[in-house]
Amino acid sequence: MLIPYRAETVLIDGPDAMAFANAQFSSKVAALVPGQWQFSAWLDPQGRVRALFHLARIADDRLLLLLRGGSAATMAEALRRFVFRSKLAVTAVAPRALTTGPALPTHAVLGEDDSLSLGCGTHSLQVTAAPGADDRWRLLQLHEGWPWLPEQALNDLLPPALSLQRLQAVVIDKGCYPGQEIVARLHYRGGHQKHLYSVELSQAAVSGDSLRLHGTDAGRLLDVVIADARIEALAVLRDDAVAQAIDGRLNAFDNNLVMHLDTAWPA
Repeated sequence: MLIPYRAETVLIDGPDAMAFANAQFSSKVAALVPGQWQFSAWLDPQGRVRALFHLARIADDRLLLLLRGGSAATMAEALRRFVFRSKLAVTAVAPRALTTGPALPTHAVLGEDDSLSLGCGTHSLQVTAAPGADDRWRLLQLHEGWPWLPEQALNDLLPPALSLQRLQAVVIDKGCYPGQEIVARLHYRGGHQKHLYSVELSQAAVSGDSLRLHGTDAGRLLDVVIADARIEALAVLRDDAVAQAIDGRLNAFDNNLVMHLDTAWPA
């Protein structure tokens, strides 16, 4: 049985919250209105994804980040180093339950700090202090290609490997933010050699496992979900490894894993 994911959340609160987030994060933060969320990311100067999250504007000067992997305490501490004289507070909220809720329009935000629902179309993500263990959202979001980053994938992958431009978590038509030069270079010049796939696995595996094919690096598993006797996952795979697939199947991983390729998402 899978251990349910916890809601790791960070609050950015104060008159300069929007300006601070717009300068640090890779999405078009200035376009976010109260009662809405957008995908966003925090990149390092080399363009690697430090954190991926739902960025929700829960009031005019109040933002909530629901992390898709990683520690809220670690991220809040790192963000505070860039506050300088900005009028805001960055706070890590104690972990809460993250459960599947009823359908809400994608990007809608309902509720207050202690009980919040983020609309995801066919369902919603509910952040609540009440205990819960309903993780049906994981498979639904896996099929949409919404990555959840295990610890091994943090600070390691560039946005094209996670298809973040498709999710509008990174944009190229806004002011500077950490890693923007790398994002623009990859967008205009291409050449990135890793892409995001949904896959079916022949045997149990663990989120974050590295994949080796014939002794060479082939990629990494992200979220792994077991449902109806199927083992499904999101995986970042190298293009040269995918080129070895026969009829959509990759055989001979070093741990005897066999993988069927389902959906591929663009860089």
